[in-house]
Amino acid sequence: MITAKRSPVNINPGYNRRLNLPPIESNPPMYTLARQLLFKLSPETSHDLSLDLIGAGGRLGLNGLLCKAPAKKPVTVMGLDFPNPVGLAAGLDKNGAAIDGFAQLGFGFVEIGTVTPRPQPGNPKPRLFRLPEAEAIINRMGFNNLGVDHLLARVAAAKYKGVLGINIGKNFDTPVERAVDDYLICLDKVYAHASYVTVNVSSPNTPGLRSLQFGDSLKQLLADLATRRAELALRHGKHVPLAIKIAPDMTDEETAQVAQALIETGMDAVIATNTTLSRVGVEGMEHGDEAGGLSGAPVRDKSTNTVKVLAAELAGRLPIIAAGGITEGKHAAEKITAGASLVQIYSGFIYKGPALIRESVDAIAALR
Repeated sequence: MITAKRSPVNINPGYNRRLNLPPIESNPPMYTLARQLLFKLSPETSHDLSLDLIGAGGRLGLNGLLCKAPAKKPVTVMGLDFPNPVGLAAGLDKNGAAIDGFAQLGFGFVEIGTVTPRPQPGNPKPRLFRLPEAEAIINRMGFNNLGVDHLLARVAAAKYKGVLGINIGKNFDTPVERAVDDYLICLDKVYAHASYVTVNVSSPNTPGLRSLQFGDSLKQLLADLATRRAELALRHGKHVPLAIKIAPDMTDEETAQVAQALIETGMDAVIATNTTLSRVGVEGMEHGDEAGGLSGAPVRDKSTNTVKVLAAELAGRLPIIAAGGITEGKHAAEKITAGASLVQIYSGFIYKGPALIRESVDAIAALR
């Protein structure tokens, strides 16, 4: 595993002392008030209520009125046209409950899931923890979702016509040696409805899943997915790109080997990265020793290093979608400079709100 150098966490001196929240003057006042109230609730309760509110705003067409839209910054990646390069990362909307709502906030693309063939409750609660002084989150959710059929019903009900990614995984009780069966079930079902499909082999919260990132296990999984994708392309008359989401906790050599496997099997993109098992940057903090994947500011350097290694190895042969630690617009620009074509945000959105989308688009636009 890469041992990241500890970098100082960017703690904003304007934090609300009682709630440990950074200032968000560029967000709508209604959002500011809502976030202050939501952060008084438990993280998972707050998450669920936020999804309900964003979803309701989307159905009523209100979210776009409350938030200033980001500037147009069109980009073509994986053969898809994105209105801007800043997307919503998977995990925030596992069941596709608020697709229209998130789209109205200004995201250039929306990725939903991770979804599994069968519904599953995930790990026992509590399983989601905020570390506001580090702008970080630890989760051990465990792919809690209502199953692929429910997700597809939500996709069908959405009005969104933009780029939609669907992130797929395996059920917790499916043996790792049969994981490909679950991925193929999901791929079969979502293929006609997704702009691209992400294969999640990097969550730390499903036992054995990360073993699929290495060696022959990875190559066989990718080969099977490529074969099925070719069959589905003929059946549906369209090519749906496949992206592979990887962890930041590999050595540079292991990351390079993953890059070669992606090239050899004809994958279309790589998402770098998922959460980390490292606790560098959160030592001694409340909840800092909880089990699960760490996201937010502390994973930034590890994720960016992974992007750099991939970019050097891939040499432009397939695009990189960068995720991990983007809490300011300049961090999004850093990912692009490191070699990414698109970026995704999750934890940064929790802490900074929709203003982060606009700030990130502007920072990326300023690079060119």
